[in-house]
Amino acid sequence: MHQVTARPQKRSNIARAIAILRRVNKSFREPTVTTVARSRSPFKVLISCLLSLRTKDTVTSVASQRLFNLAETPEKMVRLRSSQIEKAIYPVGFYKVKTRTIKDICKVLVEKYSGNVPNDIDTLLRLKGVGRKTANLVVTLGYGKPGICVDTHVHRIVNRWGYVKTKTPEETEFALREILPRRYWLTINDLLVTFGQNICTPISPKCSICPVYWFCQRVGVTQHR
Repeated sequence: MHQVTARPQKRSNIARAIAILRRVNKSFREPTVTTVARSRSPFKVLISCLLSLRTKDTVTSVASQRLFNLAETPEKMVRLRSSQIEKAIYPVGFYKVKTRTIKDICKVLVEKYSGNVPNDIDTLLRLKGVGRKTANLVVTLGYGKPGICVDTHVHRIVNRWGYVKTKTPEETEFALREILPRRYWLTINDLLVTFGQNICTPISPKCSICPVYWFCQRVGVTQHR
C-alpha cells in the first residue's frame, strides 16, 4: 500500500512553489534528457535516460551526442558493433552493461515494434533495463502523455518538503499521482532535477538561498548551507 502524507496548506501552496522554481531554474542548465527531448524523438529520450543512470549529467550529455552521431534510430543502432557503442558512451557509469542493454533493446524494438518505441508505461517496462523512471520519462518527454517521472532528486525533495512521506521513488510516484495537480505532472521532474542539482542538493542543501524555504519542512536535513 502506498503511503501518502501531505498537509492541507502544502497542497494549496504547491502552485506558488512551482511558479517560483520555474522562474529561478531559468538561470541553471537544464537536464540533458530535457534537452534531448526537444528532438521530439522518444528513442533518443529512452537511450539518453538509460545512459544517465548513475552518471553525471555533463557526461551523459556528451556521451549521448557522440552515440546519436553514429545512430539515431534502433535500426542503425543494432548495426553498430558493441565496441563502437562502448567507445561512444565511455565514461558513463557501467558503460559495458549499458552497451549490452542498448543493443538488446534496439533488437526488440526492430523485431517486435517495427522500430518504434512503445508509448505506454506497462509495455516499456517489459524492455530490458527499463524501470519506472525511464518509462515515465519516455511517456512524458517523448510522447507528451500524462505521467510522473520520479528519480532520486524528486523523491528526496518532495519528502524533504514534507509534501509526501514515502520510502522509495516508486511509492513517491504513486503518492504524487494522488495529490499533485495533474497540470504539473509533465514538468515536476525537470523542475526538481534542476533544483536538486543546484540548490536542494543531497548533502548540505543551500537552504540560505532557497527560494522556497518557506515551503519546506526540511525533513531529514541535519546539515545545510
